[in-house]
Amino acid sequence: MPQRTPCSAEALRKRVLRDGSLASIDPIVDLYNAISIEYAIPVGGENAEAYVGSPRLVAADGTEVFDTMKEGVPAQEFADPGEVVWRDDQGITCRRWNWRQGFRTRLNADAKHMWFILESLPEMPIEALTEAGDKLIEGLELMMPGARIESTLIEATAS
Repeated sequence: MPQRTPCSAEALRKRVLRDGSLASIDPIVDLYNAISIEYAIPVGGENAEAYVGSPRLVAADGTEVFDTMKEGVPAQEFADPGEVVWRDDQGITCRRWNWRQGFRTRLNADAKHMWFILESLPEMPIEALTEAGDKLIEGLELMMPGARIESTLIEATAS
């Protein structure tokens, strides 16, 4: 994995150590960033309505478009061939597993249908991942009483 893209949890941790705190983005992003820091795991939130087709985790072939921001200006990049990415029918939504979120599907104040990815790292017990997910659900229920929230655990299969 290239050093230029640290795990999102590590990037958040470095920002907190450097600045002393995290800037508030919005309540939902603040919630999942706090969980990411507390459990030291990548957590991403996506606007499901911005997806074209279903999200899927794939190895990129290098031709898929990734919409991002560079110095405050919209920009496009392409994943490295073989890089693990989340994508939909339009292009990449998150690069390097769940480490670098794209611009097109990011959460905003108008999002009504969201989905979240909590990525366990190899040394993390599954119970800690479940605890982090439960904490996210509790926070979302407090912010959005009556919201329908579903949770699914996807585990690696032996190969």
